[in-house]
Amino acid sequence: QLQASGGGSVQAGGSLRLSCAASGRTFGGSVMGWFRQASGKEREFVAAISWSGNSVYYDDSVKGRFTISRDNAKNLVLLQMNSLKPEDTAVYFCAADGNSWFPREATRYGFWGQGTQVTVSS
Repeated sequence: QLQASGGGSVQAGGSLRLSCAASGRTFGGSVMGWFRQASGKEREFVAAISWSGNSVYYDDSVKGRFTISRDNAKNLVLLQMNSLKPEDTAVYFCAADGNSWFPREATRYGFWGQGTQVTVSS
């Protein structure tokens, strides 16, 4: 129901845009989020956006470099990633049906996509 795409390999300082497309149901009224998991590490919060798009949340490590947005008409959530660093290397997952009070908590999300690999080389 959630399909993440847009990952790839880039050099440090480069950019990528991840997309998360929902199918089968609408997530227009839902908090949507992006998480990532590097090899050997736990899944961590990256960014989240409220159903209206008026509230956005970022982990400090990506603030100022990443931008989350959504298009409810197209059932789409985007993550624009600029000034990428090697430490951004991870599998990125989109998630839906999050809790507006706890947008950073992975356990609060009801739906997950399959993940897309982002590799940043130095």
